[in-house]
Amino acid sequence: MSNPCCPPLDTFQKIGFSIPENACDSHAHVFGPYEQYPLADERSYTPAENGAERFIWHLNRLGLQRGVLVTASACGTDNSSILDALAKYPDRLRGVAVCDQDTGLPELKAWREAGIRGLRFNLYKLNGQAVYKNGVGMQALEALAPLLRDLDMHAQIWVHAPDLPELAPRLEKLKVPLVVDHMGRMNVALGIENPGFGTLCAMLADGSVWTKISGADRNSNKKGHYDDIDAFAARILKANPDHVVWGTDWPHINYFNPADVPDDGVLLNTLRRWIPDEDGLKKVLVDNPANLYGFRA
Repeated sequence: MSNPCCPPLDTFQKIGFSIPENACDSHAHVFGPYEQYPLADERSYTPAENGAERFIWHLNRLGLQRGVLVTASACGTDNSSILDALAKYPDRLRGVAVCDQDTGLPELKAWREAGIRGLRFNLYKLNGQAVYKNGVGMQALEALAPLLRDLDMHAQIWVHAPDLPELAPRLEKLKVPLVVDHMGRMNVALGIENPGFGTLCAMLADGSVWTKISGADRNSNKKGHYDDIDAFAARILKANPDHVVWGTDWPHINYFNPADVPDDGVLLNTLRRWIPDEDGLKKVLVDNPANLYGFRA
């Protein structure tokens, strides 16, 4: 059994700006209730139980109207908790699911009608080794790409940006919209001139990928302020501001020290530091998520 994660914080730093109407948290997870939706037996972490109602509470306390739920690796390929949340809050939520390559068109079509807009693929490795259990990889992505194209769905890829130069030719052949998690999971120690980060920005610039400027807490070496991420976010936004969305990564799984759990108010204020103008903020929080995830006007 894996170690239990710390729960998310109930309080947060005061948000220092007006959040635009219909703003979206474009990357979060729900877990449970575990009596109905148990975790995968084999998993890398055990998150605290936080179901659909708790996520809506999270959105409301931050002044956000919309959210995108992503099936986490601890759930394996069981998307039940997300589908339950979409059924309860169809106007406020969209989802990104995980499935194996044998999943057929009828099931994917039903998911899309329920609010699933993409499938997530775990290509994340460090030093050639998978970091988390579960998830499906490149073989499944290549097998499912034709169905994604037919259903106008995207592939969300959890990938380490330094691996993108090698992977890019295979990814570009898929002809499927790609969304790269967490800025390519670029630890600042690798430097902004890292070739993989350059590939990510080039793919953004030519419109072949989107990215989430989420995960500041994961990529930073500065707890609680994250100003060492500023240059990375600036380069991403310069490359293609129309293909960028933002998320909290709530409920911040895989933290085992309460002092390390991110403050969602700090994360929102960090986003404001990255995007000081109102039009740019609206683009990343409202317009881009609406385009990518199909929220109604």
